Amino acid sequence: MQKTKVGSYRLSDHDILIDDDKEYIMRVKDLPENGKPREKMIRYGASTLSVEELLAIILNSGTKKEEVFHMTNRIMKEYGDKNISNQRNPELLSTEMDIPIVKACQIVACFEIGKRFFGKEGGRQITIRKAKSAYEYLKDMHSLPKEQLRGLYLNSRYKLIHDEVISVGSLTSSIVHPREVFKPAIEYSAAAIIIAHNHPSGSSKPTQGDIESTEQLIRAGKILGIELLDHIVIGKNGFSSVPADY
Repeated sequence: MQKTKVGSYRLSDHDILIDDDKEYIMRVKDLPENGKPREKMIRYGASTLSVEELLAIILNSGTKKEEVFHMTNRIMKEYGDKNISNQRNPELLSTEMDIPIVKACQIVACFEIGKRFFGKEGGRQITIRKAKSAYEYLKDMHSLPKEQLRGLYLNSRYKLIHDEVISVGSLTSSIVHPREVFKPAIEYSAAAIIIAHNHPSGSSKPTQGDIESTEQLIRAGKILGIELLDHIVIGKNGFSSVPADY
């Protein structure tokens, strides 16, 4: 009988290989009555629910091919909590996450309401004057499974006035297009921009494509009168700035 060594175990042909990283996600209908999101909220309060459970309440149901808990867990895992809250384009979210446009609109509307109410409470604005500050704000991107391009939009006093996920997926010159990067800057009257993207490989070393895209954005910013302050690449253990004549 052939033996296969896996980790500290030796498996025979009749053994079952166990994947320690496999995650079990229960379907809503399989949960006990007091464990379902709505019932749990009513009985114990909204603060006891996970983000995935709260999002499941917003979405209400899944699709024919994906149960709602599977959908919310997948979205949060692939997008990240801070990133999903800053996505304003439901069409982009629908395409990237392979979810119906109606559900993408529900998610964007949910976070937009939260931002508006938070803004009325006078939350402290974030100031970003150095690359290190930008990295501290964005460092949760290091664990994202997909490459993501983010834009931080600043006023003339270096206060963060807008944060947006510009694209998700392998960055190309067609994705890192000045139109997509500067459109929010014009909409929010930003004086300057910092862009950042992560390398799922873990490396923070800029590629030649990163350098070329950065130089293109710098030229576009000078024409528009909106300065590109920095383009940082986030890796597993740190970051680096793309070398360019900013």
